[in-house]
Amino acid sequence: MSGTVTRVVDLSVVIPAYNEERRLGPTLDAVTGYLSDNESRFGEWEVVVADDGSTDGTGDLVVARDDPRIRLVAGDRNRGKGNALRLGVAATRGSRVLVTDADLAAPIEELQQLDKALSEGNAAAIGSRSVPGATILSRQHRVRELLGRAGNLLIRRVAVPGIRDTQCGFKLFDGDRARAAFAASRLNGWGIDVEVLRHFRRADWSVAEVPVRWSHQSGSKVGPLDYAWVLAELARLRARSVRPADVLAAVCFLLMAVALYSGRFFDPAHRYLPDSLQDQNQWEWFFAVTADNVAHLRNPLFTDLQGFPGGVNLMANTVMLGLSVPLAPVTLAFGPALALSLCMTLGLAATAAAWYWLIVKRVVRHRGAALVGASLAAFAPPMVSHANAHPNFVLLFMIPLIVDRALRLCEGARVRRDGVVLGLMAAYQIFLGEEPLLLASTGMALFAATYALVRRDVAKAAWRPLAKGLAIAGAVCLPIVAYPLYWQFAGPQSYHSVLHGDNAGNSPLALLSFAERSLFAGDADRANALSLNPTEQNAFYGWPLVLLALAITVRLWERPLVKALAVTAAGAALLSLGPKFRVPLTDTVYPGPWALLADKPLFESVIEGRLAMICAPALGMLLALALERLASARSVTTLYGGLLAVALALLPIVPAPLKAVDRAPVPRFFTAGMWKPYVHEGESLVPVPLPDPGAAEALHWQTTARLGFKLPGGYFNGPYGPDRAGIYGAAPRYTSDMLRDVRYTGSAPTIDANWRAQARRDFAYWHAGALVLVPQDNDDRLRKVVTELVGRPGKWTGGVWVWDLHERDPARRDPHEGS
Repeated sequence: MSGTVTRVVDLSVVIPAYNEERRLGPTLDAVTGYLSDNESRFGEWEVVVADDGSTDGTGDLVVARDDPRIRLVAGDRNRGKGNALRLGVAATRGSRVLVTDADLAAPIEELQQLDKALSEGNAAAIGSRSVPGATILSRQHRVRELLGRAGNLLIRRVAVPGIRDTQCGFKLFDGDRARAAFAASRLNGWGIDVEVLRHFRRADWSVAEVPVRWSHQSGSKVGPLDYAWVLAELARLRARSVRPADVLAAVCFLLMAVALYSGRFFDPAHRYLPDSLQDQNQWEWFFAVTADNVAHLRNPLFTDLQGFPGGVNLMANTVMLGLSVPLAPVTLAFGPALALSLCMTLGLAATAAAWYWLIVKRVVRHRGAALVGASLAAFAPPMVSHANAHPNFVLLFMIPLIVDRALRLCEGARVRRDGVVLGLMAAYQIFLGEEPLLLASTGMALFAATYALVRRDVAKAAWRPLAKGLAIAGAVCLPIVAYPLYWQFAGPQSYHSVLHGDNAGNSPLALLSFAERSLFAGDADRANALSLNPTEQNAFYGWPLVLLALAITVRLWERPLVKALAVTAAGAALLSLGPKFRVPLTDTVYPGPWALLADKPLFESVIEGRLAMICAPALGMLLALALERLASARSVTTLYGGLLAVALALLPIVPAPLKAVDRAPVPRFFTAGMWKPYVHEGESLVPVPLPDPGAAEALHWQTTARLGFKLPGGYFNGPYGPDRAGIYGAAPRYTSDMLRDVRYTGSAPTIDANWRAQARRDFAYWHAGALVLVPQDNDDRLRKVVTELVGRPGKWTGGVWVWDLHERDPARRDPHEGS
């Protein structure tokens, strides 16, 4: 029956139906019989059948009932379950609304369990087959059940975390809230259950998941393709839930990253970042060799293409297998220069977006404040410095996710699940960069210790779930990384530690000065005097930002979060001074707290100045808190005065685009494959002088030649001496040291029989097939020395001088001579 009725009833039952002529009759009998027998509990009731354009006698069956409490609402055509429910719920009058499927897979008697949960103050009580206490009397086909479980898992991850079973068709709602939620829905298919539950979550209306009895009924309308359709609807739902402000923030971060790398981004194969020193050559080689290992199914943890014959322990060289392996197809198709450029540009934007997500979720709600805070976290001066050369310190998008997961453990809601996820995240971060994870853990420890002192009640409640979750995370992470870490610390070409000297800490002045790449206040001479090199300007926040952070801390000191962030930033800055530091403008030297950690395992290889990078996200969050407070200020003077102070603190450290120059062309000897006749199986091609951390252009020649030949020497971390101390580059030999000295000084020793004998031993050690001299500084002296060492002049071919070291018929003419 149809008609307009305004009288409120206690309970409305909505049954969506499409061609349910055979099953609907028994269902209506069961529902109306049960409600009639229990009117003392459920009160006045009605049943609304929402016909979704049926082509059989479904509608006629309802009309034939001739019962004013059973009403029919019919759509003009078949649109889907979502449309039917929207029509049906809109037509209800009940103070409570039950939605149940036409097959009554969950018996109507289970209503009492849902009603009890609703009466306890919940806005909705939904039947569940996945919570303890649920009973499944008759199961679906195994394939359908697996698809359902997979769908539910995905739904829990992307739509309504915490609800285990969204698709059980037996749900009881508060009437007014149900009508509001269904009216706001837009999905027409099976995904409407998720959409409505998301509406309840966003409105902060509590939802109880209640175990029910459930039996699979034959004649289900859910086909295999419907699972894919639900996923498509979830994607639409997820896309609609994204706030425009969040999209704008992501676009801003991407534009900022592209602007920073603009000098190289649009032509990466022919542009070079000179402030990377030799690191761009090194990292392109890392990406190239990883892709080559993947393509040929070789061990991704080792190669002898560089450092021949000893080789390179790639796991001990931060090749970022977590990205260089997935990007192998890009590297193979477009070259390592493009792959590295995309990796660093998109990775920097992703890092900023991850900090933005964490700040919005955990620190402030104001999107504009979060945008500024995340920009500082990702584009602070030390981050820009490392953006020249170190993708492992640029791609930090996992760190905010790890921080959030650790905070979830403290809440103690789902310790086992969060512990497993944290373990997987930590394992992946190890394959992105171990040192950033160590630094992040140090920062998290500083924050946790301070917050625990300030909020002892929170710490008391959190330490047990946190400890349990960390134990689970370790149990998950260790089996994944155990073998790679064993290879790193005990495998071929492994080393014990890399010593950086006693001057790798920051000067106190470095924390207050401006970095070289600061757009408005950069001072290259001062920055270089206060840092190891342009890639290690690890502080340089500028005195205006330091003063602003101090003012924010004093103004908001009553907040525990501010205290913890301020102590974290100050503690990291103090640690970054190193094991000892000199008071500026004096000769007074004090021991630093880093001295307690400097000789400990793992910490002994850390460049301690990098600890100041921990300050970037801490300062970003303090800034976000201050901006959110300013946004709510009632006084215009306070608002504009505060914004002016923020602008004056940030403008001096706005980064300028990274310097980029044209790359030196690769000689035709390498690009045209002219090297091939000179290098036989098991031999190497020896550049003069050998590549080392100060001059590693030979790595670029090798990648241009698609890694067709092996190189002695190189730029990597490897062992030296009986104690296997870590050094940069291959272990030196007499001939390699001498050739390097000639290159840099122009001064050559007298080549006698001893030098020639030593050169023969070194050539044999390197399995040298040929020596190659590319035009460079002092190349005339180098050419003379090599001629004397080999005993015959080289040949000019393909833009290089070549000395073929094979025994050959003197009458045989070089195939490329005169080229």
